[in-house]
Amino acid sequence: MYKNTFLILGLTALLAVNTTVSGQTKIPDDPAVKIGRLSNGLTYYIRRNTEPKNRAELYLANRVGSLMENDDQQGLAHFTEHMAFNGTKDFPKNEIINYLQKAGVRFGADLNAYTAFDQTVYQLPIPTDSAEVFRTGFKILANWAGKISMDGAEIDRERGVIIEEDRQRGKNAQERISKQLLPLLLKDSRYAIRIPIGKVDLLKTFTHDKIRNFYADWYRPDLQAVIAVGDFDVNEVEKLIIANFSVLKNPLNERERLKYDLPDNQTPLIKIVTDPEQQYNVAFAIWKQRGNIVKTTEDQRKNIIYSMINAMLSARFQEILQKGNPPFLFGQSSFGAYQDGLVPGINAFQTIVASKSGKELQSAFTAAIAESERAVKFGFLQAELDVVKKNMEAGNEISLREKDKTPSSSFMGEYLSNFLTGSAMGSIEFNYADTKKNLRTITLPEVNALAKALITKDNQLLIVQAPEKDKADLPGPAQLLAVLDNAGKNLKPYQDNTVKKPLLAKTPVPGKITAEKKFEDIGVTQWTLSNGIRVLLKPTDFKNDQVIFSSFSKGGTSIAPPLDYQSAEYAGIIPESGVGDFNPTQLDKLLAGNTGRANAYIGDLYQGFTGSASPKDLENAFKMVYASALTPRKDAEIFKKSISDYKVSLENKNSDPGSVFADTAQAVLSSYNKRSMPYTLADLGKISLDKSFAFFKDRFADLGEQTFVFVGNFDPKTIKPLVELYIASLPTLNKKQNFADLGAAPPKGIVSKTVHKGLEDKATVQLYLHGDYDYTAENNVQLDALKSALENKILERLREKESGVYSPGVSLNVSKYPKAHYYFTISFSCATANVEKLIAAAMDEVKTIRTNGATPEDIIKYKSEEQRQQELNLRDNDYWLAYLTTRLKYGDPLNQLLTEKQRVSTVTVESSKATAKKFLAAENYIRLVLLPEK
Repeated sequence: MYKNTFLILGLTALLAVNTTVSGQTKIPDDPAVKIGRLSNGLTYYIRRNTEPKNRAELYLANRVGSLMENDDQQGLAHFTEHMAFNGTKDFPKNEIINYLQKAGVRFGADLNAYTAFDQTVYQLPIPTDSAEVFRTGFKILANWAGKISMDGAEIDRERGVIIEEDRQRGKNAQERISKQLLPLLLKDSRYAIRIPIGKVDLLKTFTHDKIRNFYADWYRPDLQAVIAVGDFDVNEVEKLIIANFSVLKNPLNERERLKYDLPDNQTPLIKIVTDPEQQYNVAFAIWKQRGNIVKTTEDQRKNIIYSMINAMLSARFQEILQKGNPPFLFGQSSFGAYQDGLVPGINAFQTIVASKSGKELQSAFTAAIAESERAVKFGFLQAELDVVKKNMEAGNEISLREKDKTPSSSFMGEYLSNFLTGSAMGSIEFNYADTKKNLRTITLPEVNALAKALITKDNQLLIVQAPEKDKADLPGPAQLLAVLDNAGKNLKPYQDNTVKKPLLAKTPVPGKITAEKKFEDIGVTQWTLSNGIRVLLKPTDFKNDQVIFSSFSKGGTSIAPPLDYQSAEYAGIIPESGVGDFNPTQLDKLLAGNTGRANAYIGDLYQGFTGSASPKDLENAFKMVYASALTPRKDAEIFKKSISDYKVSLENKNSDPGSVFADTAQAVLSSYNKRSMPYTLADLGKISLDKSFAFFKDRFADLGEQTFVFVGNFDPKTIKPLVELYIASLPTLNKKQNFADLGAAPPKGIVSKTVHKGLEDKATVQLYLHGDYDYTAENNVQLDALKSALENKILERLREKESGVYSPGVSLNVSKYPKAHYYFTISFSCATANVEKLIAAAMDEVKTIRTNGATPEDIIKYKSEEQRQQELNLRDNDYWLAYLTTRLKYGDPLNQLLTEKQRVSTVTVESSKATAKKFLAAENYIRLVLLPEK
């Protein structure tokens, strides 16, 4: 059986390689994917993939979106997606969510869906080690595909949720500006009149038959696909798809699914939009182009060249932005899908620029367009192309080395795109070989020839978004057009600034490993070095081509002198300025093709290093640690640019209600502690580059108390000489260091603060229940279980029962240092008229859980989700790095996770009740509300 299958798949791939499309070579489908179609027209894609183990990704894809809506159905494609979670034939009401949560699938974080113009996609990650749960996953997909109940009462209840989704995501400057721009961006197309969220008035009043008709017309097998990738038997999955989806039928009188286009525009389309809450002056130049969906090797080669062009343009803009007085606040040019793929087959070259003020927008726009014109007129240099090729080659090698560790989720987008647009889905091996060939054969003249076609004479759009206060200073349409006509004049070719020196001027004098300790139960080794530094090693096989690390020692900005703390807190500009003789762009050129990177950081309580590398490039990451510590770079131009940008941000942020509210929350939660208050322009004036640099040097002058943690695919024997050469040689002064408690604790008692800022009917609510805390693993688990239960109850009450919010949040934050403290935070946005009612409802749920504890069902969901998440965590390098670092900082046993299952098992209804009584008491309660201006 295996041999026959291999022969068929191999023959399919061989035939596909020789297939041509209009004289071009078609990219062969990945032979690892089983593609089929049922008699009713439903398509399926199945692939076995064992990363992560015992998990699968299931998608139900529908070639259905808002473009298919009638005039009286606007918004109902998206509404239908919501109704899929509000009752189906086999899963009444919210039973789908309830069932999956008990199986360890998290709503929102795992289980999700989205609706766009031409597609609606349901996403279901599910465990495969339970046959019953796995089978049910396909039953759920089939229920979404053709068995949604569309109960009238549920439809009416969901209206409020949809309207609140529109409120949560909108009712701000971005939405108001978008409403003015979309008719221009999508001019004379159906897209312009079928925005997926729909019309609020219609959502409030449509009759039930309208959404039922939409579902009956468009959710049909010939427009649907099931995509399944995961740790399972492919043949068994095919049987499950056949069993669950063959019974679905297409309607007798099928409506034609029309394809819609975006017309060309011969004359430039120009729009200048201002808003009182817009923070920055921004201008766009867009040149639309028709392009191919990537189906052939020729298409793929062209895409690679565009990626090269984008990378080289990005490097040039970054180089400009590192100057002390650049012509713009931000600038970027790139080629890609128009509006992130809004209209299939439409691409665009786009230049975007932000200026410090309205008066400077025209000159900033001119400078950014000139940079694009420079690339078009003169092309790129061979040295620039060599850098990009090296980096792309490194990424290509990683993709091949990681092929057996590629997560299932990484394949889903490719197969989804194949179903929706017909784009290629080549295998990792084919894409690797094809990319390798292209990187070898693409020439500079070929790149520059394509660059010349970026800027066209037609399909131009010019857009300005700006604060209302700057309206009088903005360039008008004639001035914007003049920029396009004149920016390319008097240009000179780009000059390369590569520095040809080694990263380290001399090799360090190595130290020694003086002691070794094994933590056999968790596979960790600890070395003590001759300079006092500790190094912990956790070799793993979770990724083939990844090593990550971080380090820490106590101090951070907390120990900065009171008069110079602003400069100390700005010391992060030093590692952002490069190292030694290399500024950031010069460093990127030096390290082209090498994945080894590291950087220094200074936080509130700790300072240290972070880094990553492919195993073969690990030495360079070590060199970067050494260079960051011993040869930090003080760059006056980068510092000046950073301060200038920060000043513009501070000057503009009070126009944004969210920024004002965030500043208020920061001030209140720190009891208005001076060192924890939001920065002001006066604070900015106190920052000195010399003092920032001196503080940075001081923090890294004595590294003897640093602890490094390495996780990933490495052999301790191989890493040992690197540790001795680059880590054991770091400077030490044998001082004992600690961080300081600055007293920025939240206020005790009941605190209420209301901020009035904003133009529309939108309120934001944050409720904090907090207190001092005995930080233990046992307490953490009980609090985490309580948070999970409260999250369920807040969602059920505020969204499902009250229909007053879209996605309320419940978060838990616990910290041990500088003082152990916990925060429960309940947050949501809503209509201003509903603020008091919904706060009362939220606090009623807090009271109920404090009185009764969590329900047995909540406990089951928590334990199942914890088990499933921990299974994934234990196979994840990032988790291990964070876990080991936290345990070391807090002085906890390193093998604490081995008893986590036992701690989780102690969670009961009674334990949750006791925990709620202790930690959800309203004696320390902070209520923060953002309301529109009166």
